[in-house]
Amino acid sequence: MINLETATGTEALGAAVAALLQPGDVVALYGDLGAGKTTLSRGLISGLFGTPTEVPSPTYNLVQVYETPDFDLWHFDLYRLETPDELMELGWEETQDGVALIEWPDHAGSHLPAYRLDISLEIVGETRTAHLEGRGEVWQSRLNGFAI
Repeated sequence: MINLETATGTEALGAAVAALLQPGDVVALYGDLGAGKTTLSRGLISGLFGTPTEVPSPTYNLVQVYETPDFDLWHFDLYRLETPDELMELGWEETQDGVALIEWPDHAGSHLPAYRLDISLEIVGETRTAHLEGRGEVWQSRLNGFAI
């Protein structure tokens, strides 16, 4: 478990995760409203660009695509999906050569791959915590010794 005292700490976690990403990866962000999913996404995307980057929540667009130097990153917010199959209408199949960053991944249903990085954010009192779980041997290996 990682304690995230500030929004800056949440962004730093995102930047540290960005350094682990490779084309084909899926990162699933779990947490209640206000837990810091979009803040972590901002840090991750800024980390990929190497500079602070404007990262609006894709709540209303449902997906925002960023052309980073190494691959395209698809930032999904699935909160408003009514059925998992709506994910296909958002370009899900196009993410194969890039990275998919998903807020509210439980709305993806069976489209969510078994091989992925799960990040669970939780509000605990005045602070937030993060728990990272690598699903699949490759992610478990990448997370070995991970620190921010």
